[in-house]
Amino acid sequence: MTQLLRSASLAACLATALLSAPASAAPAADPELEARIAAMGRVGSASGAQYSPDGRQIAYITNLSGVPQVWRIPAEGGYPRAVTSGTDPASGVRWSPDGRLAYAVSPGGGYNAALLLTSADGTGTRAIDDDGDANTFVGDFTRDGRYVFGSNVRDAASMDVWIWDPQTGKARNTIQMEGLGSALDIIGDQALVTRLVTRGNSNLWLDDLATGKSTLLTPHEGSASVDGLFGADASTVYLNHNLGLDRTVFARLAIGADGKPSAPQTLASRDDGELQGFALSDDKQTALLVWNIAGRNELERIDLRSGRRTPLPAAPSELVSGIDFAPDGRSVVLTLSGSQAPADLWRLDLDAGTWTRLTWSPHPGVDLAQLVKPELRTYTAHDGLELSGWLYLPKDFQAPGPVVLSFHGGPESQERPAFRADYQALLASGIGVFAPNIRGSSGFGKAFMQMDNHEGRFDANRDIQSTAEFLVREGIGDRQRLGIMGGSYGGYATMVGVTEFPETFAAAVNLFGMVNFETFFSQSTPWMGAISAGEYGDPKTQRQLLRDLSPIHKLDRVRTPLMVMHGANDTNVPLVEAEQIVDTLKQRGVDVEFVLFPDEGHGWRKEANRVKSTMEMTRFFREHLL
Repeated sequence: MTQLLRSASLAACLATALLSAPASAAPAADPELEARIAAMGRVGSASGAQYSPDGRQIAYITNLSGVPQVWRIPAEGGYPRAVTSGTDPASGVRWSPDGRLAYAVSPGGGYNAALLLTSADGTGTRAIDDDGDANTFVGDFTRDGRYVFGSNVRDAASMDVWIWDPQTGKARNTIQMEGLGSALDIIGDQALVTRLVTRGNSNLWLDDLATGKSTLLTPHEGSASVDGLFGADASTVYLNHNLGLDRTVFARLAIGADGKPSAPQTLASRDDGELQGFALSDDKQTALLVWNIAGRNELERIDLRSGRRTPLPAAPSELVSGIDFAPDGRSVVLTLSGSQAPADLWRLDLDAGTWTRLTWSPHPGVDLAQLVKPELRTYTAHDGLELSGWLYLPKDFQAPGPVVLSFHGGPESQERPAFRADYQALLASGIGVFAPNIRGSSGFGKAFMQMDNHEGRFDANRDIQSTAEFLVREGIGDRQRLGIMGGSYGGYATMVGVTEFPETFAAAVNLFGMVNFETFFSQSTPWMGAISAGEYGDPKTQRQLLRDLSPIHKLDRVRTPLMVMHGANDTNVPLVEAEQIVDTLKQRGVDVEFVLFPDEGHGWRKEANRVKSTMEMTRFFREHLL
C-alpha cells in the first residue's frame, strides 16, 4: 500500500441546459475562440498508477476514451492498452499479488460503486462487491492477497471495513465503524485503522481482527490529522501527523509486545511547509516524502534505517500525487501536473535523479506552452489576517479588467497551481482569474485550517469581500466586472458572495454548492452529514447558527446573474440544494440558468460533459463581464 493525503481537490467543471436567456447581449461570435475553448474541455489526463507485482507493467486510469477507464503500459513506457471500456467511470485500480486488477465502476458518476476484479487483459471479470445503493470506497490488497474496502451497506452513516478473501470469493464485514474511517494497512490479523472524529480530527488505532481488541495509538487533545502505514511488520508504524503541532511531519512510532504504543518520533519536518503524504518501498527501508510548500510540491527520499534525508530533483511540473515504488525500490511511478501540464505519468529513477515521461495525455488544439502560469499573491483580510491566492492574467490584459474569483471546495482543501481547463478557457477569452486560499484552507497549518469552524465561518465569508477589495485596490480587477465561481464548498462561497455582497459581483457560477445547511444535513448521504457537524455546526444544537450561515434565507438580496450546475446523482451535496436556488430566483425574476447533468455525481468526469460545461461557463462570463 502507499499513502498520500487526499485532498478534496475538485475537478474543474461547469455545465448547461438553459432555463432562462441571459439578460445581456453576447459578444460577437468568434469561431476560432470557441474552438479553442472546446479543445480545453477535451484535454485528457492519466493518474493513479501502480506497478504490477513483477514490475513489468503499470496499471492506471486515463480518460483517453472520453470516460475514465483502466489502462496499462509497459513499465519502461510504450503503447498503452485498454483493460476496460465501459460507459461509466472507473477508478482506484490496484494490482493483486497474483497479477489481476481490482477497480471500481461508478454508475452515473456517484459513490454507489461496484468493485470488480479482472485479468490484465480485461477478461474473466467478476464482482468483488456490488451492494447497489450502498456507498463504496475503493481500497487495496493486503500483502497476503486479501482486498480491503469500505461500505456503508450496514449503516448509511458509517463506512465499515470489509475484506474480500480470494480463497472463498466472498467479502466479510470485518470492522464495524461508528462514522467514517478505513483500514490503512493490514498484516495478518493486525489492522492499522483510521477513525474520523470529525473533519480535521482523526486518530490511528490498532485493531486485532481475531480478538476484536482496539488500541488507540494517537491519543491527543484538540484536533489532529493522522495517517499512516505499517513498516516491515505490525510493530512499527510510519505516519504523517500534526499531533501537538501546527504543521504535519513524518514520524515513526513503535508498538511494544504489550500492545502499547510509543510516542511518535519525528523523522522529518520543515518550517516552510508541511508533509502532504508519503510512500514506502516494498521492503519498507525507504520512504518518499511529498512536501507542500506554499501549494507547490517538493520531493525527498529518506533512508528509514539511517534516517538520512536526500532532496530529489525538482519535478517537471508543480504538483505530485499517486506515488508507487517499483518492486526493486529503485524507481517510482507518479502523477505530475501543473498549470501548463494536465496529469500524466512519470517515472523517477531515485539513484540517478532522472525523470522519464510515460504517458502523453491528448490535448489537440491546445498549445500547453501558451497556457498561463499563475503568480502567488498575498493580501490581508478585514481583520489583518494574511491570505494568499493564485493570480492568472491573460496575455495583453488591460488592467483594471474583468476577473473571476474562484473558490475551492472542501472547505479544508487548497487552491494550487493545477491544470484547470475552465481557468484557461476564461483566460483565452480575455478574463483573468484569481483563486484564493481564504481561512479554513489546508496547506497553511492546523490553526489556519480551523479558523472557519462554526462561528468562524462568518469571518471566512468576509474574506470573500476582502479578496474582491484586494483586486480592485491593486488595480487588477474592474469593480464593475468581477465574477465569482466555485464548486461544492466553493459553490457555497459563491452563494455567500451574491447574497452577503450583492453589489460586488457582475456574474456568478455555482457548481453543486450548498445553500441551505438544514437540507444539506438532512438529505446528504448520512456519513457526510455526520462528519460535517464539527466543521459547520451541529444541526441538533446549533440550528440558529446554521440558519444564519445559509444563503437560502437571503436569496431576496440576489441581483447578480447566476448559473447553477449540478449532477443528478450527487449524494454529497444533494440536488435539492440547486433546485431551491433556481426555483426561488425564477419566481423573483432574477436572471438564472440551470444546468443538470443526469449522468454525473459530485463533479464531471465524462468528456462530453466537461466540454459542454467549459463552453457554457465561458459563454456565461463573457456575456456578463465583457
